[in-house]
Amino acid sequence: TIIPESSNAIRAHLRECGMTFHLVPEVPALIAGGLGKILAEAFHPLGISDWNSIFWVPHPGGPAILDQVQEALRLKKERLSTTREVLSQYGNISGASVLFILDEMRRKSKKEGLATTGEGLDYSVLFGFGSGIT
Repeated sequence: TIIPESSNAIRAHLRECGMTFHLVPEVPALIAGGLGKILAEAFHPLGISDWNSIFWVPHPGGPAILDQVQEALRLKKERLSTTREVLSQYGNISGASVLFILDEMRRKSKKEGLATTGEGLDYSVLFGFGSGIT
């Protein structure tokens, strides 16, 4: 899925030094603004519309993205706590960040004796984003 009006919002360039990314300042608002509709379409067949009833594994991107997503979707602080911990510990490690988040969530859930390794919840949303905010 591509978020509307985002074709030039994130640009990636492969250079000798590795991959570089350039984001326009509107990226957090574009993601937060487009995510609700995407989630509604994806979870409607399951009858899920309470975004706090699922566990979250988003590519963190940065604090501004997480803050705006949390506000736009009215997420409880704990829904993004594991993501924020991984971002704080490792920084933005691109697409690999979701694997780190899943692993940390699994460890914490097991340690706390929760019913599932997804914070005790059954359903999840896992997403990353890249050029053209796809």
